[in-house]
Amino acid sequence: QVRLVESGGGLVQAGGSLRLACAVSGMNFRLFAMGWYRQAPGKERELIASITSNHDRTYEDSVKGRFTISRDNVWTRLYLQMNGLKPEDTAVYYCNTIGNVRAWGRGTQVTVSS
Repeated sequence: QVRLVESGGGLVQAGGSLRLACAVSGMNFRLFAMGWYRQAPGKERELIASITSNHDRTYEDSVKGRFTISRDNVWTRLYLQMNGLKPEDTAVYYCNTIGNVRAWGRGTQVTVSS
């Protein structure tokens, strides 16, 4: 059974930084493209960053240049370094595969104050 456990969220002032982590178990992590998603209040969940098994990265325009996705295939961890945070980044952040997503974890709340 696939398990996704996100951590690292919190309350931060605009311009601050956070590093999110996702512990993945129950799947052959190294074979899958992975992504960070977020869901802001009243909005649908959206994909904001992805990384392939070969470490090719893509970003949604609103986070490009501020967020960096990375992965550790040995420890089966996915990371999201978030710099220059803005109030509009406030959301619950989730990790999951790209395509054929697994059951969602609980996510981690990121709140950016102005």
